[in-house]
Amino acid sequence: MKQYTAILLLIISAFTRLSAQIIPVKNSFQADLAKVISDYPNRFSHLAGEQLADNPQTIEYSCRAIVKDAVNCKMIKYSSASKEIYSWEAVMMVTDDFEEASKKFRSLYNAIQHLSVDINGVKAIFKGEYRQPAEAMKFTSVVFDAPDKYPELKKLKVELLLQAELLDWKIKVLVYEKEKEDDERGPQTDG
Repeated sequence: MKQYTAILLLIISAFTRLSAQIIPVKNSFQADLAKVISDYPNRFSHLAGEQLADNPQTIEYSCRAIVKDAVNCKMIKYSSASKEIYSWEAVMMVTDDFEEASKKFRSLYNAIQHLSVDINGVKAIFKGEYRQPAEAMKFTSVVFDAPDKYPELKKLKVELLLQAELLDWKIKVLVYEKEKEDDERGPQTDG
């Protein structure tokens, strides 16, 4: 009897250790978004398709990486004197139903929160603080970043955005490099 108890305890112990090592499986949206984010060091150059628009401050390109359930995806190149700045954007939903948009916003937040992405051998896990959308606010945003222990990823941001546009609610996912924090001052000049 003692032998059976010892074997049972050994099995339970082994199962407990195995269950702690289970790696979460990414769904299609997460895998597609991780592919986009992992191209950040290349300024998303592997994702840029044909040119769509040439505006005074930006050039828009189609995106070769399609994210599951996205209405559309595009790359944007911004004019800058110092360096080329790119961002990626996906429209995930357009609806006139705020409750539907709010549920989708929460679902996308859950998919992005703790998303693990390999960026040039660095495992980045994105985290952001959830904000409950409110119909009266017309705009809700959650910004996800990688931990501070990765200085090379400090400027990389993933943003989930819910905003009112005319009579519709639009949900977007954005990936971009943020040059400065809102409270950070730019270079000072004597003038």
